[in-house]
Amino acid sequence: MELPRYAVLVTAVAAALAVAACSSGPGKAEAEGETVTPTASSPPPSTAAPAKQPIILAFGGDVHFEGHLRARLADPSTALGPIAKTLRAADLAMVNLETAITTGGTPAPNKQFTFRAPPSAFAALKAAGVDVTSMANNHGMDFMESGLRDSLKAIRQTGFPTVGIGRNADEAYRAYRVTVKGNRLAIVGATQVLDDHLIPAWTATDTKGGLASAKNVPRMVRAVREARKGADLVIVHVHWGAELQPCPLPRQKELAKQLIDAGADVIVGGHAHIPLGGGFLEGKYVHYGLGNFVFNSANGQTANSGVLLLRAENGKITAAKWKPARITGGLPRLLTGAAAQAELKRWNGLRGCTDLSARP
Repeated sequence: MELPRYAVLVTAVAAALAVAACSSGPGKAEAEGETVTPTASSPPPSTAAPAKQPIILAFGGDVHFEGHLRARLADPSTALGPIAKTLRAADLAMVNLETAITTGGTPAPNKQFTFRAPPSAFAALKAAGVDVTSMANNHGMDFMESGLRDSLKAIRQTGFPTVGIGRNADEAYRAYRVTVKGNRLAIVGATQVLDDHLIPAWTATDTKGGLASAKNVPRMVRAVREARKGADLVIVHVHWGAELQPCPLPRQKELAKQLIDAGADVIVGGHAHIPLGGGFLEGKYVHYGLGNFVFNSANGQTANSGVLLLRAENGKITAAKWKPARITGGLPRLLTGAAAQAELKRWNGLRGCTDLSARP
């Protein structure tokens, strides 16, 4: 029977999450390049590599601060609401920041919706326990080149780990590297969704800034192969799929296989505004759509949301759990009881069109 085996996975993730909650918070991830200066009473630093411990990864979907959500940035410490408790409990948490970070700029032409937020958006993510974000999506350059300059300036000034955007292609496709409980992680971000008339202006090249584009599959494969070097776990965040379509497109499935062959261990993403299915492919974990997360216009089916929890051990994803949520007032709130069980059952049914399996 599948249910008992899935229950074992859920139990494993829940147990590891409880351990993670005791040790997470400030300093839960150590970024590459950071150093710690010992005090006079501290023992000399060890030259031995730290032992790898199991870790819990948490992923939420698309985030912006439009409409009434903008006012929540007046107090970044509470901007993401109660879902922050779940994100903070993980050893590493990631979301998709679907907005330009600017207070000026020129809106992109012929675009129905353009999103922007002040730099305090990064403070809000940090306060909620988010450790890294991707800005490679179809709203990351909504305010064109001047908005890009402001976004890159805010990233530099805040120091918030952000992937999928840069001053050139090398920077946009470069992996963010961090060590978490002895596990060396490399995280890459890119978008497979760009308005056709904006592709030349928005795509990062050797000579201009922009976003990492997953439409350039050879460049994307190269980025993953480079991330693989020296990493125990490679995570790829891709903005992909079709809005309101509950099944992955053929191009998503094709890209997932190519990225796994290049060395990806985890592939997650969003864009459809609804959750899609997730599961294992060749022992790696793929999630085709995390849905909206912090989104002011979410309603009806687009208010279905959740947090994906993955347990990583010795460079492999050993268990997965979807914690269903419902967006109310723009903020995701975890479901409980019968409502949670019903939504989890519905979400598990979405795996039927993904060619993914529930277990490694």
